[in-house]
Amino acid sequence: MKYLHTMVRVTDLEASLRFYRDALGLEVIHQKEYPKGRFTLVYLAAAGDEEAQVELTYNWDAEVYTGGRNFGHLAYRVDDIYAACQRLMDHGVTINRPPRDGHMAFVRSPDNISIELLQASEPLAPAEPWLSMPNTGSW
Repeated sequence: MKYLHTMVRVTDLEASLRFYRDALGLEVIHQKEYPKGRFTLVYLAAAGDEEAQVELTYNWDAEVYTGGRNFGHLAYRVDDIYAACQRLMDHGVTINRPPRDGHMAFVRSPDNISIELLQASEPLAPAEPWLSMPNTGSW
């Protein structure tokens, strides 16, 4: 058995690409439109790690998706959690759980999917503005 990908449904493909590709830094591995089925699939992965992919499924006909905490979250290891969070903030993303501990943070995608970021090495030394930044919303 081999892990292939995690699929999440998205309501706005361009907003989702701005989040996953531009802000989070994932790379588009493959994108294909299926006119007969009226949907688009986009596969993304972290640079150098194409084995673990996220599949964005965009159905062309409007649907309302309800998400529950039973989904959990996607998690990514980052080289510098402070730089990753700053990059996300620079793209207008809210840091729901700031990396006050220099180790872990949470953000949400445009479709409210929880994303966990984990420091690759030992936790970084606590630093501002993260140290005093409060939690926002839920993650």
